[in-house]
Amino acid sequence: MDREFLIDLFADFGPVTIRKMFSGYGISADGTNFALSLRAGLFLRADEATIPDFEAEGSKPFQYSTRAKTVVVNSYWELPARLFDDSTELAQWARAALAAAQRAKVKKRPKGKKVAKKAAKRAAAKKPAAKKKRPAKKATKKTVR
Repeated sequence: MDREFLIDLFADFGPVTIRKMFSGYGISADGTNFALSLRAGLFLRADEATIPDFEAEGSKPFQYSTRAKTVVVNSYWELPARLFDDSTELAQWARAALAAAQRAKVKKRPKGKKVAKKAAKRAAAKKPAAKKKRPAKKATKKTVR
């Protein structure tokens, strides 16, 4: 799949940004990546709310093989083949995938004090190290004989 095909495919969904990623493209809207176009096919972002829809269509999660094992990426599922011919329904699935990606983004945000601590650590790491002051020597009484 090339860029022009992907732009046309998501035309009913709205404007998308297509960027080179791995062996294909990452597809995003509003700065959030919600789909991957790879040699293995087109995959949409999924979560616990949308995975049942993919399962009902007989889709499988994205997977790839390393030398040691097969890795299953449960957050991206294969686009049902019938949607390539139904741009209106594809747009609905794309909106659901974007919503899943946005929910995942919210879950990843650190909360409260941890954010402040991490920011303080980063700021401290950027400052040049200050020279340590040596403690003043204690005055000692010298006895003159």
